[in-house]
Amino acid sequence: MPDLTVTAATESSRRAYEMAKVGPQDVDVVQLYDAFTINTVLFLEDLGFCAKGEGGAFVSGGRIAPGGSLPVNTNGGGLSYCHPGMYGIFTLIEAARQIRGEAGERQQPDVTIALAHGNGGQLSSQATAILGSEQAL
Repeated sequence: MPDLTVTAATESSRRAYEMAKVGPQDVDVVQLYDAFTINTVLFLEDLGFCAKGEGGAFVSGGRIAPGGSLPVNTNGGGLSYCHPGMYGIFTLIEAARQIRGEAGERQQPDVTIALAHGNGGQLSSQATAILGSEQAL
């Protein structure tokens, strides 16, 4: 990782968006591997939801809270839900639950596209998956 302020999520998300034929503006919910508090802001920037350096302002005012314009880690994330040391699968599980409408009290309205993102190493390994409902096809 040559730069601690930019991760390979810029590349993994670019590829995921191209394959899914969507962009950040199409995503209804985001599930991030948030092993550290900085990860959420860092990844929202690198995944294209806001410009580099604007993550702090982007997350303010409840924007990423349940019911916000971009709900993030609707299950509470690794820092609140659970962190078994390999949280990545839980990002996919919560993304699928949101799309299926099976998230119970955490359910966000009208979810058709969800982004799940995981990382490993010292933020050097990144994986981005975009899931969609049948409606999104």
